[in-house]
Amino acid sequence: MNAAKRREIFARLQAANPHPTTELEYETPFQLLIAVLLSAQATDKSVNIATRKFFPEHGTPQGLLALGEAGLADYIKTIGLYRTKAKNAIATCRLLLERHGGDVPQTREALEALPGVGRKTANVVLNTAFGQPTMAVDTHIFRVANRTGIAPGKNVLEVELKLEKFVPREYMQDAHHWLILQGRYVCVARKPKCPQCGISDLCEYKHKTPA
Repeated sequence: MNAAKRREIFARLQAANPHPTTELEYETPFQLLIAVLLSAQATDKSVNIATRKFFPEHGTPQGLLALGEAGLADYIKTIGLYRTKAKNAIATCRLLLERHGGDVPQTREALEALPGVGRKTANVVLNTAFGQPTMAVDTHIFRVANRTGIAPGKNVLEVELKLEKFVPREYMQDAHHWLILQGRYVCVARKPKCPQCGISDLCEYKHKTPA
C-alpha cells in the first residue's frame, strides 16, 4: 500500500470520528491502568460493569490495597482470569506506592516492570492517559492492519513497528483508537462488513463481502 492511500484512509477515519477514545471507563491514569490490565481476553463492556462497582470507593492504589486481593477478586469474578488479574493488580498497587509515590509512570520500561503489564497495556496507558503517540496492537488492530494492507506483519510487534513507520505523524495520536473501532465494529473477524466500510475502496483485501 502506498503512502497516499494510507493518508487517505486515516483522513477518512478522522472525518468520521474526530475525537476517538477508549471505550473503557476511567477518571485517572491509575484507573485506566487497572481497567486495561483487567481487559486482557475480556470485553471493555464487561470490565466497565465490574469497575463501576469498586472504582468510586477504591479507585486509587491505596484503595485497592485496602480492598485486598480477595476483595478485588470478588468484584471482578465475572471477568476471565480474574484471580490472576486480582493478584497482579494488587501487586501493581504496591509497586506504584513503593517506587512511584502512587503515580502511574510515564515510560514504557517502568510500566512494563509492573505485574501483569505488557507492551500493549503500556502503550494504551501512554497514549490514552499521557498523550504519547504509541501504537497498542491488539487482535483487532492486528487483523485490520493485515487485512487492509495498511501494515501487514506476522506478529503484533512487527505490525506495531510498521504502523509507527507508516501512519502519518498527524494521525498517530488517534490511529490505534480508529483501528480498534474499525476492527471491533466493521472489519470484524468472521465476516467483515465491507459494504458499510468507509475505506472499502482503499482497502486491499481480496475477499471483500458483497452488499
